[in-house]
Amino acid sequence: MSNHEKINYIELPTRNIKAVKEFYANVFNWQFTDYGPEYTAFSQAGIDGGFFVSERSCNTAQGSALVVLYSDSLEQTQAKIEQAGGTIVQEIFSFPGGRRFHFSDPTGNELAVWSDKGLED
Repeated sequence: MSNHEKINYIELPTRNIKAVKEFYANVFNWQFTDYGPEYTAFSQAGIDGGFFVSERSCNTAQGSALVVLYSDSLEQTQAKIEQAGGTIVQEIFSFPGGRRFHFSDPTGNELAVWSDKGLED
């Protein structure tokens, strides 16, 4: 399959490089490579990307795109997020074909996690 004209990389803002690295490494096992004090690249996330220092954050209320991660165990992932300092901003809800919740990382970025596991038949 060709990667021509496909999404290849995503960049997100962060107020605190150290905090965001600790959060995503602890919860999702992402790997990081620093490129100076204001940028870190991540890998092992399904798509590579990076965080850049900014006073802004991504959230859907302000019209931001939503990054959605997948989990085999939605409740377990939610617990890991909360234990690592993330905040649940939208509780688990069902939609056709799955369930998901939204969270804010410790620097204010909103992401979501979805699963097709644990659906009632």
